[in-house]
Amino acid sequence: MTVLKLEVLTKEDMNTLSRELSRAGIMNRTKEETTSEVQHYVVIRGKYGELLKKAAGIPVVEDDLEEIKIAFEEMLEDWETGESKDLPELFGDSDLTRLLLITSMMEGGFLEEDDGTLVLLEKPLLEELTVELRFPIETLENDLERIDEVFNPGMVTEFTLEKRYYVEVMEVEKDLVENALEIAEDYATEESLVEAMFQGIARSTLAEVVLQLAEKYRKKNELIETLISMEPLTIETERERINVYFDEDALEDFLKELQTLGYLKVKGNRIWV
Repeated sequence: MTVLKLEVLTKEDMNTLSRELSRAGIMNRTKEETTSEVQHYVVIRGKYGELLKKAAGIPVVEDDLEEIKIAFEEMLEDWETGESKDLPELFGDSDLTRLLLITSMMEGGFLEEDDGTLVLLEKPLLEELTVELRFPIETLENDLERIDEVFNPGMVTEFTLEKRYYVEVMEVEKDLVENALEIAEDYATEESLVEAMFQGIARSTLAEVVLQLAEKYRKKNELIETLISMEPLTIETERERINVYFDEDALEDFLKELQTLGYLKVKGNRIWV
């Protein structure tokens, strides 16, 4: 059965969202998965000034170095030698860039940790500061060969194993889908919520068309042939258009799903609403 898959960050959120949906009369089920991910990074390390000279004409490296410069100036503009700062004070919008800088400054002996705070021992020159840039290899594309020639970079591979939590909504009726998405706003990740929104629009539209045609066509093969001739189904909204595509096997499965949900009955080549 195809479902709307909503990802949440914790097991507690998963169980809470499932209960909220059930109270609203929305069929759902929880699901836990252990997933793994392998990510390859190209690593460039060296003094900032030297990297800046070599980076000329390589925008992806130039952009990262510019971000470091901006973060460096912002972080040190009101930080005097000998002054200590809490970590929350040091992090702004560019958290990862500032973390890179703090790491570099600690390695260079410019910062010292003292009881949960960082003490600025000496203000470094940015050009002399050793920094490390990391790029997911898939983002480099045409620049990879040039980076390899200019910087002689290293490679880091990270393997991540994590538990992920989902609530799967097993509904196709438009009102129920919309209600489920509204409830899920307080729990689900933004990415999964957006994905589920488009899936919900497509599934509910397809279900409406199927049920309308099933009133006219009592033979399954005729209904499927008619649907295939209508492909793609088009949904117009104020700012965009959604096209819904399918094939014969997918429609067979969708009819079984509608039967499981109690919207129609299929027996052999016969179909009833």
